[in-house]
Amino acid sequence: MKHLMKYEIPFKGLKEGRHGFDFQIDNKFFEQFENSEVQVGQVDAIVTLTKQSTMLILDMTVRGNVELMCDRCLDNYMQSIENESRLIVKFGVETEELSDEIVVLEQDDHQLNVAQYLYELVILGLPIKHVHPENEKGESACDPEMVKKLNMYLLDDEVDNKVDNEPEIDERWSELKKLLDNK
Repeated sequence: MKHLMKYEIPFKGLKEGRHGFDFQIDNKFFEQFENSEVQVGQVDAIVTLTKQSTMLILDMTVRGNVELMCDRCLDNYMQSIENESRLIVKFGVETEELSDEIVVLEQDDHQLNVAQYLYELVILGLPIKHVHPENEKGESACDPEMVKKLNMYLLDDEVDNKVDNEPEIDERWSELKKLLDNK
């Protein structure tokens, strides 16, 4: 957790207005979060803090690459990510999180650690399906050996066609349908 101290923003001594902060997110950063989907990555984070008399507005942007495991071939690949978010910080009696975008800090607080917010921003920027991007020829960049093994377990076309065609109707339903037709 000592590593996450680099992601502190001391806002108490800042003048009102806009202030920029740049952070580098690397492998050590991702190691700090238990069971993280990402372990390897190089991401640039830009935080623009707008200080007002009653609140802080943080506009956060992350851009970079992270290593993911392909859902299809189980090989690792680099995924580019880009995501942005806004966080509004208000001041009150006790620290609490009112929603995903609004946080209340105690009046005595003088700094804010944005590590958790940046981590969530990276994770929310990941695609739902983790698959190798296509190469220049428009072909899958997945491991060919694994794709070959997967194709061995695909269903035959005959089975697929039978599923696509209309299923056979049970004779009992046919008889009941005749009752509807005799109105």
